Amino acid sequence: MSTLARARCTLGAHPSALDTALAAAVLVCMVAGSFADPHGPEGVTWSLRTPAVLSLVLMAVGAAALAFRRRAPLVVLGVTGCVSVVESITGDPRAPVVMSAVIALYTVAASTDRPTTWRVGLLTMAVLTGVAMLFGTLPWYAQENLAVFAWTGIGASAGDAVRSRRAFVQAIRERAEKAERTREEEARRRVAEERLRIARDLHDVVAHHIALVNVQAGVASHVMDKRPDQAKEALAHVREASRSALDELRATVGLLRQSGDPEAPTEPAPGLDRLDELVGTFHHAGLPVEVARADQGTELPAAVDLAAYRIIQEALTNVRKHAGQRAKAEVSVVRVGPNIEVTVLDDGTGDGGGDGTAPDSGGHGLLGMRERVTAVRGTLTTGPRYGGGFRVHAILPVRSRTDAAEDPV
Repeated sequence: MSTLARARCTLGAHPSALDTALAAAVLVCMVAGSFADPHGPEGVTWSLRTPAVLSLVLMAVGAAALAFRRRAPLVVLGVTGCVSVVESITGDPRAPVVMSAVIALYTVAASTDRPTTWRVGLLTMAVLTGVAMLFGTLPWYAQENLAVFAWTGIGASAGDAVRSRRAFVQAIRERAEKAERTREEEARRRVAEERLRIARDLHDVVAHHIALVNVQAGVASHVMDKRPDQAKEALAHVREASRSALDELRATVGLLRQSGDPEAPTEPAPGLDRLDELVGTFHHAGLPVEVARADQGTELPAAVDLAAYRIIQEALTNVRKHAGQRAKAEVSVVRVGPNIEVTVLDDGTGDGGGDGTAPDSGGHGLLGMRERVTAVRGTLTTGPRYGGGFRVHAILPVRSRTDAAEDPV
C-alpha cells in the first residue's frame, strides 16, 4: 500500500482529523488567494497587496469553523456565511473568505435531505450574492460577485450529488443483504421441508411393514407347535415384509446420498400401479381388503401418485393395528372430474389391534397423511363412521399445479 493510500485510510478512520486537515488546507488557500490582485493592469497578479488584519481574522474563523462541519453542519454554515458577509462589506479588495461558506454548504447538502438542501442553498446563494452586489465596493455586475453565485451553487449541487450516491449505494447494499437473508431463509425452509418429507416416508415404510411383521410373528408363535406348516408360511411372510421394508428404507436413505455416491437408488417411488401388491401384503396378514377402482387410463403426477399410495398404505396399517382382529376394509380409487378420490373404510370396533389406540390418538399417521395431501393441494377428511368403523377420504388433483401452468392457453 502506498503512503498516500495509507494516509487516506488513516484520515478516513478519524473524521475529526480529516476535517481539521481540510480546514488547514482551506485556510492556506484563502490566505494565498488574498495576496492576489484580481484588478492588476495585466490581470490577476501575485504579491501586489497584503490582506488586512480583519480579513486574516475572518479567514481564520471561517477555517476553524470547518473543523466542526460534521458535528453541526448548519451552525458551521451560519458562522462561515456571517464571516463571508462581513468580508464582502469591509474587504477592499475582498479576500476569498466565501470559500469556507462553499465548503460548509457542500457539507449541509451532503448530510441532509434534498428539500433542506434546496432551502438552505437558495438562501445562502441569495444572501451572499446579494450582499456582495449591494454592499461591496465593486460594481454589482463584477465577475467576483457572479463567482459567488456560481460557487455556492456548485457547492450545493456537489453535496446533493454525493448524498444521492451514498443513498444509492446504501440501497444496493441493503437489497443485497436482504437477498442474502432471503436465500438463507429459503435454504432453511427447503431443508425443513426435505426433513419432513423424509420423516413421512420413513414413518410410512416402518409403520406398515413392522405392523405386518408383528402380526405374522404373532401368528407364527401361536401356531408353531400345532400347525408348523402355517407357522412356516407366516414366517415366510415375515421375511418378505422385512425384505420389502429394507428395500424401501434403502431407497429412502439413498435420497440422502450425494450425486457422486455409488449405488444410488434407481427404483421409482411406489404408486397406485402397486396397489394390488400392497393389498396382498394385508391379505397375508389376515386383513380382508376389497378394492374398487374407476380410474382406468388416468396418469397421475409422481407426487400425487405417491401420496395416494401412501394414504392407502397408512390407512390400511391403521385398520390392521387399531380396528380389531375381525375388521374388514374397503378401498376405492375413483376419478371424479379433475380429481381422483381415494377412500378407505373399515368396519372395525377398535377393540384390540396393535397397541390398542385409536387412529387419531396422538400418532403421526393421520398427520403424515394430511401433510401429504396438503403438499399436492388436495383435501383430506377422516373420522369415525356411523355404526362403527373409520373412514379416510382424500381428494387429490389429477394434475399438479406445475403441469396446469405449463398448458397453453
